[in-house]
Amino acid sequence: MATEPLLQIQLPGIPKLRSGKVREIFDLGDQLLMVATDRISAFDVVLPNGIPRKGEVLTRISCFWFRRFESLVPNHLLAGPDDPLPARLQPYGELLRGRSMLARKAQPLPIECIVRGYLAGSAWKEYRQSGTVAGLRLPAGLRESDELPEPIFTPSTKAQEGHDQNISFDEACRILGEGLARQVRDLSLRIYTEARAYARQRGILIADTKFEFGLAAGTLMLIDEVLTPDSSRFWPADQYQPGRPQPSFDKQFVRDYLESLDWNKTPPGPVLPPEIVAATAAKYREAYERLTGQPL
Repeated sequence: MATEPLLQIQLPGIPKLRSGKVREIFDLGDQLLMVATDRISAFDVVLPNGIPRKGEVLTRISCFWFRRFESLVPNHLLAGPDDPLPARLQPYGELLRGRSMLARKAQPLPIECIVRGYLAGSAWKEYRQSGTVAGLRLPAGLRESDELPEPIFTPSTKAQEGHDQNISFDEACRILGEGLARQVRDLSLRIYTEARAYARQRGILIADTKFEFGLAAGTLMLIDEVLTPDSSRFWPADQYQPGRPQPSFDKQFVRDYLESLDWNKTPPGPVLPPEIVAATAAKYREAYERLTGQPL
């Protein structure tokens, strides 16, 4: 089993559409090949060294959720990390093993669909300042990490550079049209609510998460990644204590380490020490194993 993180992927003869902070997207003609590397980013900076097997964790968790919710909403998954590869990709089988999926092509919607069930991160910052989250008035007296009375939908724009910008639901309606905005809001809340209940039984609190949707031939689909430690805040239920930041299974562990450094959060990012890499890799693996019940 490879222990060195995979940071770059080139597939000679297979055109690459784009490189994200973590994923490489290749064009197979009528479908996409999505490959999750082991890169890790924090504060919008990709760090020099990665987290071994992180890409495999992200891919397998996403596929788990895609299949779990496929009766609720169509998704773009055509083949997962354990399915046979098309003939033209078989020469790269060792490189792609465990970390790739074949996906339908879709036109992504121009907003991020964020659902928050707990008061954390930028939501906590806004609440302290104004008593609101994404412009929604919340009860007074809530503490950091408190569970909200009910999950809330807080969409954002997709920034090409820098941070996404939170927007109101009314603004989402102006961008998408009211019907589509209501559809993705309702789906996002339902998926989050069902996933949160499932994860809680396995000792994980999903504090918040980000969904992406796209359209293919007029059909709304769930795309990209779903309920992973990169797109969500996962907290260990047995350590949950409102009134403070929570320990986590996600990359908040890395962010906390970086906050302790004298670093201005601009490139180049600092190299993560071996103990931080090992601890983060263990967090990702544990999240996968708890959610799926399968060893990695």
